[in-house]
Amino acid sequence: MILLKTLLWLLCLTPLGFLVYRGFTGGLGANPAEYLSHRTGFWTLTLIMVTLAITPLRRFTGWNQLIQFRRPIGLFAFFYACLHVTTYIVFDQFFDFGAMIEDIRKRPYITVGFTAFVLLIPLAITSTKGWIRRLGRRWTKLHRLIYVTAILGVLHFFWKEASKADVRDPLIFAGVLAVLLLARSRLRPRVRRDA
Repeated sequence: MILLKTLLWLLCLTPLGFLVYRGFTGGLGANPAEYLSHRTGFWTLTLIMVTLAITPLRRFTGWNQLIQFRRPIGLFAFFYACLHVTTYIVFDQFFDFGAMIEDIRKRPYITVGFTAFVLLIPLAITSTKGWIRRLGRRWTKLHRLIYVTAILGVLHFFWKEASKADVRDPLIFAGVLAVLLLARSRLRPRVRRDA
């Protein structure tokens, strides 16, 4: 199990390694801010989808130890979401918080994306065993917000890419999410303790 967890950490850190490598070798393209924003957002959504897939996979395969990977993958999703938001704050808005507030208010895809990020914060904070004990059944209800976050994240990605007339990636994420939500709805009567 230690080997699997080590492999998980290496896999989850690989996208960051590629970004750092590209940054040092001039491989971020003509618009580095946009490239960083796109890749960190892509990996945030990818890891959220993997997190959501853990419960169905555990049920279908009978491999109950899979549940041990859900928390670290979810925290890595939050990590990449933080990088995504930091890219926006630092490289897109240059710490102009007034402009950011105006952006959130006027541009729907920013509003939706920011809302998704805010919803991830309590999930990350309460992911420890201590919080699970303190919250009891309320923890499960709180962590169902991941589904709302996933929907908002896909919508954020779709609206952002719609301006470029290339929505293939967001539609793939939407399809994966639809399958996971359908699997969740079919599993819900049998799995009550999992978020």
